[in-house]
Amino acid sequence: MDFIENNIYHVYNQGNNRQRIFFTYDNQVYFLDKIRKHILPYADILAWCLMYNHFHLMIYVNRLTPDKKDIVEKEVELNELREIRDIGYQHCSKDHTLNYSIGIMLSSYSQSINKQLKRSGSLFRNNTKSECVTNCNGISPSFIDISGGTIIKNYLIEKEYPKACFDYIHHNPVKSGLVEKPEDWEFSSYRDVYGLRNGSLINRERIEEYGLK
Repeated sequence: MDFIENNIYHVYNQGNNRQRIFFTYDNQVYFLDKIRKHILPYADILAWCLMYNHFHLMIYVNRLTPDKKDIVEKEVELNELREIRDIGYQHCSKDHTLNYSIGIMLSSYSQSINKQLKRSGSLFRNNTKSECVTNCNGISPSFIDISGGTIIKNYLIEKEYPKACFDYIHHNPVKSGLVEKPEDWEFSSYRDVYGLRNGSLINRERIEEYGLK
């Protein structure tokens, strides 16, 4: 994943072989804590959705490297991960970057789930996807690709991509037939965006800045 500061990205991954990645309510809460710890030092969260076997994040990248305090915290967690040989993930690197932090987030979550379920092997697909939706150079990003079960909207002009991505993430549970309305799905940012819940993970000012609401 190659990130550029001051751009918006759609970040997503799914279970290896489309397996479940969230098995309980507490799993999803735990993953949100991981997002807060590993993503917020680098980026603002504009939208998020946790499905049973995949997740979506829409982030605005503020910086690519963290403060020294964040580096120390990540070194501690990385040392813990090194004790586990079979974390089934390839994202971790020696550089303290947003890529690195996403890798640690998914690896540490996988470790916890494997321990909980007494399983081994990879939980997520090896490659987390990221698509820039503010600098696409005329190429439709993957969130409107038919392979994701959505309708291709090639007529969209580039400036409309962020709003299309924002709406797609929130309507994912509806398109999957899990709920009738986006506000019925607890594990997305829809309720927070539209005043139905006072969640603190999203950056409301950034959402307003880009006219996403």
